[in-house]
Amino acid sequence: MTMMVDIRKLSFINEMAKVGTNGVADNMSKLTREDAQMEVTKTNFIDVDDIESQLDGGKRVGVRVRLLDEPHGHILILFPEASAKKITAIMLRDVVDDMGDVSGKMARSAVEEMGNMMASGFIDGWADVLGRAIDIAAPQLVYAPAGDIVTRTASLGGDDLALFFDSDLAVPSYQIEAEIYAFPDLAEFVEMVNDIDVQTA
Repeated sequence: MTMMVDIRKLSFINEMAKVGTNGVADNMSKLTREDAQMEVTKTNFIDVDDIESQLDGGKRVGVRVRLLDEPHGHILILFPEASAKKITAIMLRDVVDDMGDVSGKMARSAVEEMGNMMASGFIDGWADVLGRAIDIAAPQLVYAPAGDIVTRTASLGGDDLALFFDSDLAVPSYQIEAEIYAFPDLAEFVEMVNDIDVQTA
């Protein structure tokens, strides 16, 4: 199986990133009732060993979601700690009156739910473009320095290279920030992209 991407399809890879992040922003807008904006900051093939050097050392809270269908792989949704606290407040605003009463378990559950909602928005965008269903596993909560989480997730695919979608989400009114990274199985993703009709890519 070739790992070479047809050069005519490179723009389609960028479009996949945009479609996915638009789905995330739409879901976040519905939840916060504010206009969420998500921007694709980087889309490239990168050596797994070089990923950590491109990320800051701050800790992140978020979820890792495994794709159960092609192109398989994982999606990461990460929040800086300050944003994770605000997300907890948004998710629980109709449940509790005093955030001081929120347990650690409730806070973790809120972050998992938010991360799962964002990952679903991303994957639904991909599924629409590819014309296929893509199911996901239950989200796994992660908490560690950003570089550790991203490098660990990229290495799960067993490839020396990873397709690195780097995107930033901003909800200005809430001062919430989030990052999303997609690491599809490289061989499957490349094959799917190369099979797409050039006229529709």
